Amino acid sequence: MQNAIVTDLNRCVGCLACSVACKAANGVPVGSFWNKVLRIGPNPKSPGAQCPDVELYFLPLGCQHCYAPQCVEVCPTGASQKVADGTVQIDKSKCIGCQFCVMACPYNVRYLNEEEKVVEKCTLCEQKIEQGLLPQCVDQCSARARFFGDIETGIENLEAPGEPEDFGEDTSYEAMKVTRVKLGDNVKPFTQEQVYRLPDVGNKPSFAYILRNRTWRGGE
Repeated sequence: MQNAIVTDLNRCVGCLACSVACKAANGVPVGSFWNKVLRIGPNPKSPGAQCPDVELYFLPLGCQHCYAPQCVEVCPTGASQKVADGTVQIDKSKCIGCQFCVMACPYNVRYLNEEEKVVEKCTLCEQKIEQGLLPQCVDQCSARARFFGDIETGIENLEAPGEPEDFGEDTSYEAMKVTRVKLGDNVKPFTQEQVYRLPDVGNKPSFAYILRNRTWRGGE
């Protein structure tokens, strides 16, 4: 099992709702982020092209909950752990704040909580997924660009909150949280060549990104 998030970058509008929702749900300190959104571009569509022949997209970035996380390998106390659902978690009672894991992460998504003197990062909202709910960033994605689930069952099976027309007569927020749509039924067609991951330096990131008709620059 490998819980992960797949993001349809053609849908992401860079609204930052995922980043704000994450900070609110998890009490992330000011100046730190478990999830941030990068603007990639504008870049020329072809060599020498100028505006308006440019393209851009937004790239949500957080812990990739890797299959072979380097942060776990270098942790001297066992505080960083890969658990049964595939996610990478931090046992704060074991963390000594040495930051070896921060230095080992190729995506720069860990930081030292200066007040608590422990390292923090995205937990994929473990407190929610244990209750059968979606991570907060998936729940609050206004563009329905983010999908969550066990990626080993196939990208098309990951889920997001349902659309309003799926709720029936109950259009409350509570109804939205328990109504689901699958990625395969809810996004435009894509090929395997249009599915990307961040650079793999032996850590094997589990998160994936779908990008059509634009140049993937996630390795730059």
